[in-house]
Amino acid sequence: MTRGRGWERITLVLSEEQIIAALKRGDERAFVQLVERHQSLMLRVARRYVRSGAVAEEVVQETWLGVLNGIERFEGRASLKTWIFRILTNRALTRAEREGRMVPFSSIGDDDDDGPAVDPDRFRPAGDRWPGGWKSFPPSWDTLPEERLLARETLSFVGEAIAELPERQHLVIVLRDVEGWSAEEVCQSLEISEANQRVLLHRARSKVRRCLESYLDPEPALT
Repeated sequence: MTRGRGWERITLVLSEEQIIAALKRGDERAFVQLVERHQSLMLRVARRYVRSGAVAEEVVQETWLGVLNGIERFEGRASLKTWIFRILTNRALTRAEREGRMVPFSSIGDDDDDGPAVDPDRFRPAGDRWPGGWKSFPPSWDTLPEERLLARETLSFVGEAIAELPERQHLVIVLRDVEGWSAEEVCQSLEISEANQRVLLHRARSKVRRCLESYLDPEPALT
């Protein structure tokens, strides 16, 4: 890609509209900034589909080639970020299917998807005075020191809990809660319905909270 006429005027942080315009002019620095902005997450997402980190890197490189080859046809119907990650997931799925590793994201059935998001033993049984009510309430962390909630060890524990989630739940919670994507962006990028996204996010958050609860309060009181 050659340097465009606006090279010297490009700042360190460009808006999406500026990046799109610069890419269409053939500006190198805009492309470099785009790679720096998304490369790490792209590798992380691709790795959930394919068998190795090396293959994930190849998928990401193929994605960037797709971006460069297709930017002139980009019409802005979705955000640039969503468009890039849609290319990524399509490339990753094609590679994964070729390797016989998995089927399209929308039809993946995680073993845990049909199970309860919260342990049924936490609720009162039928015949109880308050059937279906909490037997063991989720603890409040309002009284915990902020330093403990934000401690490196605690954040590392949360990261490990997220990493252990099934593929679909992992991707959705990373995009929503770690990267700050909107529900619409996640649905468009992963090509799933709003209802599916909502269920996956709820289950992922419930599992992470349950793990964090056991870490912060290993012996919750029963009522």
